Amino acid sequence: MFTGIIESFGTIRRIEPKGEGKVLSIGCDLDLSATKIGDSIAVNGACLTAVSVEKQGFQVDMAPETVERTTFKHLTVGARVNIERALRLADRIDGHLVSGHIDGTGTISSLVRKSNALILRIGVPPKLAGDMIEKGSVAIEGISLTINHCTDTDFEVSIIPYTADITTIGQKKVGDEVNIETDMIGKYIKKIILQKSSSKNDALPEDKKGISMDLLARNGFL
Repeated sequence: MFTGIIESFGTIRRIEPKGEGKVLSIGCDLDLSATKIGDSIAVNGACLTAVSVEKQGFQVDMAPETVERTTFKHLTVGARVNIERALRLADRIDGHLVSGHIDGTGTISSLVRKSNALILRIGVPPKLAGDMIEKGSVAIEGISLTINHCTDTDFEVSIIPYTADITTIGQKKVGDEVNIETDMIGKYIKKIILQKSSSKNDALPEDKKGISMDLLARNGFL
């Protein structure tokens, strides 16, 4: 479990193909002397397992699913990445609860400077957009951010200078692809509500059923 508060930059030292997966060797500025093989480390928001550890570097295996679902398919040697070690339960949670399980990717459609903030608009598939709400939380490249506005196809966040300086988000350009994880508590609540609504409707006669996702879809509302 993570918070979305990035601890350090990392640099990709080596990429080794492993079938459809990959093995990454990553250097970073963190003191990893207390990190053990088997520990979880978030790299650009993706929870990965350390398979070897040095004082300022580590190696991770990436399964084909991770490569396919994230921006890691485009990684190159020398690329900078965001690093966060797993949350200790005794810590303050300054961001939000982040699982490190990437839901998909989005594409930066605009970057606009507004006073001291950088306003990012990111296009996402409708499935991801459906799990976002205005003023809710989202993790972009592992960074915990607040959604300013959202539509069915994109959303907007503000980046303060500090965040731009200490993470890779300040180096992004229009057209860049980014890893997205929507708020996991919201996803659980949504699934529970939909399941309860569906099971209640299924037990009723057809003419007594209330509003359901299926009813809305059949009548052109979804």
